Amino acid sequence: MTHRDATPSRGTSPDGPGHGRTEEELREALRVLAGGVLPDPDAYRTARGEWLRRERRRRLVLAVLVAVVFALATLIGLWVLNQAPSDPGVIFSGAGSPAASGLSLPRPLP
Repeated sequence: MTHRDATPSRGTSPDGPGHGRTEEELREALRVLAGGVLPDPDAYRTARGEWLRRERRRRLVLAVLVAVVFALATLIGLWVLNQAPSDPGVIFSGAGSPAASGLSLPRPLP
């Protein structure tokens, strides 16, 4: 940042002439403008109704989304279980396994 960037331009200083007067004029203009604005008598009821409608829609969308995810997870789980082979595997057959015949593995000597 150079010295030239740090110094304000002439006539733009907040302490310059006419600064307080401009601020007061702006405040007065905004006060007059705000005084002329009248709220709609049903503004609160309308805004609350719109908010409740949006809230109901959000909850409905969330409930539908949860139901769809649950249904998809259930269907995928059932499909995966249905893909398993129906014939018994080596683990469940009991034939030829050492545990089924009463044999155990040899223990290493100390």
